[in-house]
Amino acid sequence: MSTPARPETPAAVDFYFDPACPFAWITSRWMLEVERERPVDLRFHVMSLYLHNVGNELPDWYRDLVDRSVGPVRVAVAAAEQHGDAVLRDLYTAFGSRIHQREDEYAGKFDAVVADSLAELGLPASLAGAAADPAYDDAVRRSHEAGQDPAAGGYVGTPTIHIDGNVWFGPVFNEAPRGAEAARIFDSVRLLADQPDFFELKRTRTGTLRP
Repeated sequence: MSTPARPETPAAVDFYFDPACPFAWITSRWMLEVERERPVDLRFHVMSLYLHNVGNELPDWYRDLVDRSVGPVRVAVAAAEQHGDAVLRDLYTAFGSRIHQREDEYAGKFDAVVADSLAELGLPASLAGAAADPAYDDAVRRSHEAGQDPAAGGYVGTPTIHIDGNVWFGPVFNEAPRGAEAARIFDSVRLLADQPDFFELKRTRTGTLRP
């Protein structure tokens, strides 16, 4: 199937991520593919799995992950405050590639993820101290709340993506679509996202994650 012509109006896409979320990671890699095929104004922002799950009962393994995820999120916010929001794209890629694609090397080692990512990007090593500094929690909350769906009164789930101002949970993939296929899917998602009476499309989750 041929790929549709590139639309004239760039899509405004705000992507909200917690570095620890594998589903957000896969969807973010899809959006980077889309960016190569379509005119997209793609911006990255921080959300928090910890804040998203306040008051929720979680399995022990997931509660541990959620609690530890606060560290990298604080570091991301600190980096954005000191170096501008544009730093989040590359910092998220550095965090996520270690957490989700190099799991054997970095499993359970968020401190090492942070330190090695900062070094890779030439960012000050002192930013790692933000991981244990609750002074950044207000900034985390502001960014997190900016990603919420006002109609839902919070997050429906993660990944959360805003397309042309419309707030959506998903799409959720096992593996990021690539190339023309990524663009074709985005065209469909953007079309649905613009429909005020459309609110859900879902099927049973199968297969395995391939981040």
